[in-house]
Amino acid sequence: MLDLNALYYFVQVVDHGGYHAASRATGVPTSRLSRSIRQLETHLSARLLNRSPRHFALTEAGQAFYTHCQQVVLASDAAQAAIAQQHIEPQGTIRLSCPTALLNFVVGGMISRYMARYPLVKVQIDSTNREVDVVREGLDIALVAKTPPIEDSNLVMKRLSRSPQELVASPALLARYGHPGHMDNVAGLPSLHWGPQARSYQWQLQGPAGQSATVCHQPRLVTDDVITIRRCALEHGGIAQLPLLVCFKDLQQGLLVPVLDGWQPPEAVVFALFPSRQGMPLSVRSLLDFLTDSFGDMDFSNLQAGYAARGDEDACFMR
Repeated sequence: MLDLNALYYFVQVVDHGGYHAASRATGVPTSRLSRSIRQLETHLSARLLNRSPRHFALTEAGQAFYTHCQQVVLASDAAQAAIAQQHIEPQGTIRLSCPTALLNFVVGGMISRYMARYPLVKVQIDSTNREVDVVREGLDIALVAKTPPIEDSNLVMKRLSRSPQELVASPALLARYGHPGHMDNVAGLPSLHWGPQARSYQWQLQGPAGQSATVCHQPRLVTDDVITIRRCALEHGGIAQLPLLVCFKDLQQGLLVPVLDGWQPPEAVVFALFPSRQGMPLSVRSLLDFLTDSFGDMDFSNLQAGYAARGDEDACFMR
């Protein structure tokens, strides 16, 4: 394969009409330019230039070769310009995976706002609750929500947000069965389980002074789809454990209410997984920064104060 530098030198010598002028324009010594073109001619077994102390001209073979070399140099310049442009403004395609509920209730809006800010970026989202293989599947970012402890990974992990959870039910359900008041009374109420099927079902709860408790229950519905659990809870189907990221609007509007004051399930963490920070495209870096800022604007304390007041129009989820 021909040395691309040699092609570039050849074009510069021809464009500037000689070795000395090309050397002044490029900063490459005249001797290197001359030696590079001699090596080209040897490699091609063809004379490219007719040269004498006062005469410089392309041969017929040199003219044909020059035309193609020009195209190579222009293509190289265009390739470098494309990369340089990506360092100026985010562009290109980002591949992202995200749990379905998190995407529907929170991240979808963030992605829409990000794309409005950066019109040259395209986003491909895999909405899935399965565990993904970031490297094998060619993903740029995988969003995950898990309860600590979180296992070690070869991937880089960036924490985006806490994800508090709450035991909730519809006001109509509590009006029908009575508000439990104490966790000992919860087990007798209809319940829903978000997660896999099991032999027994418990809610692990944490109290205001660091206490912990386990509440056993017999769910009427078991599914790993949190959207279905939320829908059934809204339809008075039972008590459910839901992330505030999923049900914050329902709590603000009074469609769902907390079941046990001061007792909540352990909160999860939302984080982003990605292969490496080194060589990360500007588009991916800008999306990570955008997601970090957007999740950082969520004010859970304001939310909890808002649904505790139930009807306070000033309560909001975003700062």
